[in-house]
Amino acid sequence: MLRFPIIALLVFSLVSTISVARAADGPPSPAPAAVAKAPAVAAAPIAPVWQAKLPTFDDYAYEQKVEALIATFEQSTGKKLVPGEKKKVGLKVYTDSGAGMATPLPLVRGVIRALVKRGFANTDIFLVGLNQLRLRMTGYLPSLVTGETPFKGNLIYVLESGRFYDPAWFYDSPLPQRFDPIFAESQTKDFANNSSKDEDRKSFLATPLFFDADFWINLPVYTDHPILGINGALVNATLWNASNTARFFRSPANAPAAVAEMSAIPELRQTWMFTITSLEHYQYIGGPFFNSLYSKTEPLLWLSTDPVMLDSLMRAKIDRARRQNGFENVSEEIRTLEFAETLGVGSTRIKKANIIEVN
Repeated sequence: MLRFPIIALLVFSLVSTISVARAADGPPSPAPAAVAKAPAVAAAPIAPVWQAKLPTFDDYAYEQKVEALIATFEQSTGKKLVPGEKKKVGLKVYTDSGAGMATPLPLVRGVIRALVKRGFANTDIFLVGLNQLRLRMTGYLPSLVTGETPFKGNLIYVLESGRFYDPAWFYDSPLPQRFDPIFAESQTKDFANNSSKDEDRKSFLATPLFFDADFWINLPVYTDHPILGINGALVNATLWNASNTARFFRSPANAPAAVAEMSAIPELRQTWMFTITSLEHYQYIGGPFFNSLYSKTEPLLWLSTDPVMLDSLMRAKIDRARRQNGFENVSEEIRTLEFAETLGVGSTRIKKANIIEVN
């Protein structure tokens, strides 16, 4: 009996391919025939970006504006954020730049309150983060001193524990199995090349968000990134949501294609309800490591189903801040957003962005 259904994925010929394995009790299936290169996906209609202005950055302001954004989304799309068959919902937070550049706690609490209001039990709303130390440093995991946590009753899944990956679901990329450890040293210094050649090819996908929940919500924070260009909605949903992703930074030409291809996985997109991001803080240079000297703040809250548009809008803001402070724009050679657009994940056409103000 099949453990999971086979999923059909787009073949992206820029750098690598996506493969999803399945477990079976019976004999192995015949080898598939050669797959022709898939044509570029036609440009999808541009999804709106709903925007709310935050009077302050406290719990009350976030709760009011998150509720207004979600209510507007429900009214506009006809989709209701109510419990389904699984009666659970996941929130993908970002903490990996450390304290000062993490998903704001009041934003997460505002989203949780909005979901509870719509029928979810507080205990059925779980959070997903990557690194235990950074989750603790940014206030998500209980303090080792006081034991206090701002999320009582909400499970927090730490992906680097290795407990939330399934060997039957992985992104398989034919990157070189071994890389010079000196290459891209700042990104790979903490990652030893001690895995097998087969393991080096695979990034296992965190399954709770698309198998354990009715839907999930992406809650990224924005920084620049020397290899990915923009560290935001797409990256938080892909590389920061999978195992063995340091290999892409040892071969940086492949990282943008990996982000784009992973974001196009149907199972991930099917349960990805939308992205909410706060501009309470973002960083325009020196990222992804937090540096307060290069951070900015705007009292804006965005909600959209198009992560490419959100990342593109932020790329424009980051480039503007760079020019104002004497720095060059994010490299045009980093094509992460354009690759994702080619796969139909979203649009980079910010001049046609449909930004709708929500009071």
